[in-house]
Amino acid sequence: MAGKIPDLIATARAGTGKGAARKARREGMVPGVVYGGSADPLPINIPFNILIKMLRAGGFLSTLFNLKVDGHDDVRVICRDVQRDVVKDLPTHVDFLRLHRDSRIDLAIHVEFINEEECVGLKKGGVLTVVRPEVELNVMAGDIPDHITVDLAGLDLGDTITISSITLPEGVTPTITDRDFVIANVQAPTISLADEAEDAAAAEAEAAEGEEAAEGEEATTEEGGKE
Repeated sequence: MAGKIPDLIATARAGTGKGAARKARREGMVPGVVYGGSADPLPINIPFNILIKMLRAGGFLSTLFNLKVDGHDDVRVICRDVQRDVVKDLPTHVDFLRLHRDSRIDLAIHVEFINEEECVGLKKGGVLTVVRPEVELNVMAGDIPDHITVDLAGLDLGDTITISSITLPEGVTPTITDRDFVIANVQAPTISLADEAEDAAAAEAEAAEGEEAAEGEEATTEEGGKE
């Protein structure tokens, strides 16, 4: 399950609207807002360098943060939207949702595959085809799993891993409930068209060499007979 909740340090933003947001960006900050719960929306600024580092690390939209703002109580938040510049693709505004420990939210959780060395199908030359590297799950805000685990031990060629074959953490449920959807499968090895063409060319070259050798032997025999 998730470890220590990381801190996200921000400052309260004085004023709202486009003017205040532009001022924040000129000062190297990214404006944002925290909403939800029983409190009023809170305008905030986050240092651009810190935010861009977190975004590049990955998993920002599925991470629960402990938001620390001077003059306000710490609160757990999760990012609901990152607006970006259409040209530079850099963050220009961030929205956060307040959460209580017992709040339930839908999040995309990473799928981790283990025991590949014990997978019968992979030992036979098969290929693991991952259909869903992440699965959207309904989780408790205070107990978000880092990942869900798929054990490949004993799986053979043609075996399929569906959501029902995975043991989910207690209290975690898939958001898709109308079907037993596929996570991954172990497929038989396939030969690409390029490989097939290469094999065919090699076979033709080998056959041509055989014909040339046979013709050479015939010529040698004929010459020997004339002598």
